[in-house]
Amino acid sequence: MPLLILGLILFIVAHSTRIFTDDWRSHMLERLGEKRWKVLITLVSIAGFGLMIIGYGQARLTPLPLWEPPIAARNVALILNLLAFFLVAAAYVPRNIIKEKIGHPMVAGVKIWALAHLISNGNLADVILFGSLLVWAVLNFRSSRKRDRMNEVEYPAGTVLGTRVTLAVGAIVWYVFLQWLHVRWIGVSPLGAMAS
Repeated sequence: MPLLILGLILFIVAHSTRIFTDDWRSHMLERLGEKRWKVLITLVSIAGFGLMIIGYGQARLTPLPLWEPPIAARNVALILNLLAFFLVAAAYVPRNIIKEKIGHPMVAGVKIWALAHLISNGNLADVILFGSLLVWAVLNFRSSRKRDRMNEVEYPAGTVLGTRVTLAVGAIVWYVFLQWLHVRWIGVSPLGAMAS
């Protein structure tokens, strides 16, 4: 569990400088330059992500159950994850209406993904991992939208074609992850969890 917590701290701190210490971030950007700053943040993020994976894997070996999620929560999680994949796809597919309306679809996708995993998993490590990422994503999204309003940021107008491509990409990646990658990378089948 300590590695999971340390990894979360590093990962969240690396992704929270604009939320809590924007002036310090600006100072560091001036001091280091954009390229070196991005390299530093990337290295801290990778280290945090790696520790999270190792720590979560270790915590799963000796689970500490807090509650047993109902089957319905797992079914809802599948649908929420589909929405999360749509949002993540919207961050990368150009000129889609989702990004135009939401502004920060990647962070919104992380919120929904974390919520889906939080309601469908009842172990302490799950609550720490997904709860922490959910709180971070909520704060990050709120801060980003506030900054957009202050700076009068407008996102490019989306098109129907861009939106259809976004939904198709999100659905395909979600299906591949659901059928094969989740069990291969995480060791748990979301569909198998439904059957239990």
